[in-house]
Formats: sequence, C-alpha cells, structure tokens
Amino acid sequence: MTEPEPPSVAALSFAETATQSVSKAAEQEINPWDVQAAVDAEGNVLEFDYPAISAKWATKLVDDALLERFVRVTGHKPHRWLRRRLFFSHRDLELILDTYERGEDFLLYTGRGPSSDAMHIGHTIPFEFTKWLQDVFDVPLVIMLTDDEKFLFKEKLKQPEVYEFARQNAKDVISIGFDVKKTFIYIDSEFFTSGFNRHFNLNATEFEKLVTNNQVRGAFGFHGSTNIGSNAFAAKQCVAAFASSYPFIWGNDINTYHRSKQLAAIPCLIPCAIDQDPYFRLVRDNCARMDQPSPKPALIHSKFLTALQGAGGKMSASNPNSAIFMSDTEKQVKKKINQHAFSGGQETLELHREKGGNPDIDVPYQYLAYFEDDDEKLVRLAGEYRAGTLTTGDMKKECINMMSAYVKGFQEARAKVTDEVLEDFLRPRKLEWKGNPNPTKKVEKTEEAKEGAAAPLLDAEGKPMTKNAMKKAQKLAEIERKKKEKEEAAKAKQ
Repeated sequence: MTEPEPPSVAALSFAETATQSVSKAAEQEINPWDVQAAVDAEGNVLEFDYPAISAKWATKLVDDALLERFVRVTGHKPHRWLRRRLFFSHRDLELILDTYERGEDFLLYTGRGPSSDAMHIGHTIPFEFTKWLQDVFDVPLVIMLTDDEKFLFKEKLKQPEVYEFARQNAKDVISIGFDVKKTFIYIDSEFFTSGFNRHFNLNATEFEKLVTNNQVRGAFGFHGSTNIGSNAFAAKQCVAAFASSYPFIWGNDINTYHRSKQLAAIPCLIPCAIDQDPYFRLVRDNCARMDQPSPKPALIHSKFLTALQGAGGKMSASNPNSAIFMSDTEKQVKKKINQHAFSGGQETLELHREKGGNPDIDVPYQYLAYFEDDDEKLVRLAGEYRAGTLTTGDMKKECINMMSAYVKGFQEARAKVTDEVLEDFLRPRKLEWKGNPNPTKKVEKTEEAKEGAAAPLLDAEGKPMTKNAMKKAQKLAEIERKKKEKEEAAKAKQ
C-alpha cells in the first residue's frame, strides 16, 4: 500500500487530467497514485466529495445501525474516527462482525508505501485505527511495506534507498504500539526473497493468471508504456489479503506445495484510505476463482487528512509545509500550524467577533476532530468558534498543544524501537491471539436453506444440468466476463 503520489509514467492519464487549466471546472479524481480534488469554474479547489466517490465505487457508508451492531457484538464504544465518520465507508464490515460473533478467526491486513524516511501524521491514521481494531477483536495482523512498489512507480528512487525508507517506516509503525506477539510486519524485498514466501508466491502466480491486462488497465489507467512490474505488482498486493499466504502465522508447514483450504477460507479486514479501494476490487472480483477460493476481503475506508493549506489538499511527503511530520520538533509544529494552517476565521478580529468562524473549513479544527477524543469538548470548540468567542489564534493554540503532545509521545516511543525490536516484528513466525472470548453458537441453517444449498443447477427447462452442461455454462459465463472486461477497458481509454 502506498500514499497516493503520482508516478511519472504509470498514472499519466490521471496526471494529464490534473494539469488542466484551473480556469475550467474539473471533477475530483481519486486513485492509488494520484488524488485530485474537484475544481469549480472559477478555479477554486473544492473539498473532497466522499459520498460521491462512495456512490461511484458502490461502497456502503458507515451508518448508525452498523455502529450500534458493532457495540453489541464487541462490547466496545466505536473509535472516535468511526463516530465522526472519518472512517466513513466500508465493504462487508457486517460480515466480519458475523465472523467475530461466531468466534472464528479473521486476518487484519494493512500497509504502507515508503517514499521517505519519516511518516507524517496523515500516515499514522490507518495504523492507529488498525491497532485499535486489533485490540478490540484480538486477531492476527500483517503489515506490508511495499518498497518494491515505490521503486517501480517512482523513477528517481533506487532500490537501496527505498529499502532503507521501508526499515525506518517500519520502526515508525511499531511506535504506534502494536503487540509483537500478534503482528507480523514484512518488507516486500526481504519477504519475497526469503524461504517463507512459497505459499505467497503460489497465490500471486495463480492470481496473475486470473487477472487480465485489460482488468488492470481499467482499474489503474495503465497503458502501453507502463513498465511490466507495475502491472504485476497488483497481484502481490491483492494476495497479501489471503491468510493462506502466511501459513507460519497459524503454525502450519511452510514447505508443502499445496496451500491450506482451511486458511484460504479465513476472511480478511483491510483498513485503508479510500484511494486504495481499486486494488481490492480486483481481489474481490477474482478471489472466488482461485483453486482454493477465499472470501471477498472486507474493507473500511478513511477520508484523507487534509493538507495544512486546506480544502482539496492532501498531505504529501514531498512538500514539508503541507504536513506535520512525526520527526518535527515542537517548534516546527508550532510554526507550521501558525504560518501554514488554513483558517476558517474572518479577516479581522472585529469581523470574527461579529460574524464568527467556520470550523468546517478550519484546518486546526479538522486536526482536533481527528485527535481530540472528548466529543463534548469538540462540540464546544466548534460552537464558540461559530459564535466568534473563540478566535483563530485560540483554535490554533488548541491544535498546537494537541499535535505537539501527539508528536512528542510518538517520538518517545520511536526512540525505544531498536534494530533488535524491528527484527522481532520482521521475523516470520507463529502469532498468538485469543479472538472473541464470548462467541455465540453458529446459527443452524433452516431446512429451506439446506435444501437450496444441496439443490443441483437447473437448465432452461428446469431439469438438473449434467456435468458437460455445467462446463458449457461456465465457459459461456467466462466468455461473457471477458467481453465485459473489454468493454470496460474501452471505456477507460475514452
């Protein structure tokens, strides 16, 4: 996984769209390498429209009913990012709750594309949330550091350089507070050349055979000039969501050729930013076609933590003034917020006292919405800001205090992550977890459901299909699928 930064070749079609004259309106564009907010006819950059991208990609919005069920099943109050819909969208999260309710295993999986030697606060959000999920569900977790992906998509990066970024980023991730007993972190270039990746490679090769060039081009905008490694990488990120790729986590034999059907059947939950969803649509569309089918991975999507400059921007490792980095000093944090954080206040203090400010576009308030756990305090700050009794300077001071404390706490934890600690997380091994301490019994299927599951496929006349007829039907379905892929690829080129 990687934060969206545009490669010079792989996402050319998206980059061309982003360079249109700002005097013309442009729709928002979100994909795994490039994130562009919409622009109005006057050239003003607009806020991201998350319900629109959810509707376009057919994800489900997190609603009150889902959160109420989360509380019933887990006994935990939803994380503030769920309560405030900062993690706003999902695919099949209710099925993960079903799995947990039955006391069955599932795998947590997330990752990071290392493009610099230090993460910024936006990078920490999916990891903070993943740690919370792991604490709530008590399940095994894998974290993928995709140094190979960054090398493939960023021409200026050299392999030794991006590998070192991955090691430093892994230490940053560990600093969030993950439990080494139930967490396996891997750097692609290390893991893929180890003796523990046989089943991962078998899954990747099989998945590569299932996915066509047209599917990859349609999903990511690749074209004839895209390097072949970029096309192939998608399969690796997809099969990273399969429990059968990591037999050692369950204490299974890694030296067998055939993968475990039992592990293949274990579902996966992926917390990630919404721009990463195209990868996992690929795996959701094809995982049932594997020789040992896996369930469609569930996802829960986060919004982007806006850049300091405000609406439509996203923190970038290549722009130090767009973000607060986890290596920044207290003085740097204060300076960045005071000088670069977009304010929703009025131009003068007098006008602010009269008309009040707008916390919805105020960056310091937006950061407080992520990191202040007290809901009542957050509501109070917004109300006082709108009333004009809380000034822009006051809001920035609140933000500076919060972010300085967060960065300082992170740095103190980071100082304790030695090379030895890192190697413990990177070592392939059996993990330890407990899962649901109070599972409910499996719900027995009704007689109707049992009969339906046992019923044979029927032909057009309502008669049971022969094996040959079923094969023909499957072949026709495959032809129809390929036809649909070609149509989608043609649309993508338009």
